[in-house]
Amino acid sequence: MGLLGSALVESLIRAGFTVRGYDTAPERMRDHEGRGGIPARSPADAARGATVVMTCLMTADLVRDVLLGPDGALDTAPPDAVVIDNSTIHPDASAALAARLAARGIPMLDAPVAGSSGQARRREAPVMVGGDPEVFARCRPILDALTQLVRHVGPNGAGARAKLVINLVLGLNRLALAEGLLFGLRQGLDGRALLAVLKESSAYSRAMDLKGERMIEGNFQAEGKLAQHLKDVELMLDVGHAAGAPLLATALHRQLLLAGVAGGLGDDDNSAIIAVLRSLIAAPR
Repeated sequence: MGLLGSALVESLIRAGFTVRGYDTAPERMRDHEGRGGIPARSPADAARGATVVMTCLMTADLVRDVLLGPDGALDTAPPDAVVIDNSTIHPDASAALAARLAARGIPMLDAPVAGSSGQARRREAPVMVGGDPEVFARCRPILDALTQLVRHVGPNGAGARAKLVINLVLGLNRLALAEGLLFGLRQGLDGRALLAVLKESSAYSRAMDLKGERMIEGNFQAEGKLAQHLKDVELMLDVGHAAGAPLLATALHRQLLLAGVAGGLGDDDNSAIIAVLRSLIAAPR
């Protein structure tokens, strides 16, 4: 129940669902109880009697451990439970986990969230879903509680693949915006006036609405961390290599993100890519 997980929990509670949750961080458990959730002692305790088990974690290994490891959620979930994984993980790992669960009679949907925790709290972050269409229809009330923008995109693993495509384009939009703003600022243009013009031009992207002011102000309080996007970019490059898709701009983006994490910006908002660029250019003459 980190940045994104806690936002999803808030939406579920607002919609009237009972949410029993678990996180290894005690402060997150206190926050969960404060927002009206029921704290659990373990994944197994959280899933006890639950009709739907939801995960929102950093890696496929963590998702597997939480579901199938010792004291895992599926030790106590009822036989007719459904798993919804909101994590951004490797599509092949997601599809393999779904097949493993299907062998136990447990359907799974991969339903990653395309957007920041702030967008998720406002139910503005799209959710792309991979899995059986009948299971998708069964879980639609929960998915609709998470967002106004739900789309079924194919079989298991398809949601994870679509999420990587969206994050690739969004990340490069942020990078292009950061480079453009710095280009203008170094010429002496006013940042806010420049951002307003950009929004009115054919260069417009949602990144300008979500990250433009943050970049100008240097407000990098995290809604989506730079290091998390680096993790996603590593997945994109791996999947792209396997698919024969040249991700040349993304490979450059990876180098910049690595520099940002090495420079101590990993826990900052992903709008801090402008700070990475600023650190790589010489001081003005």
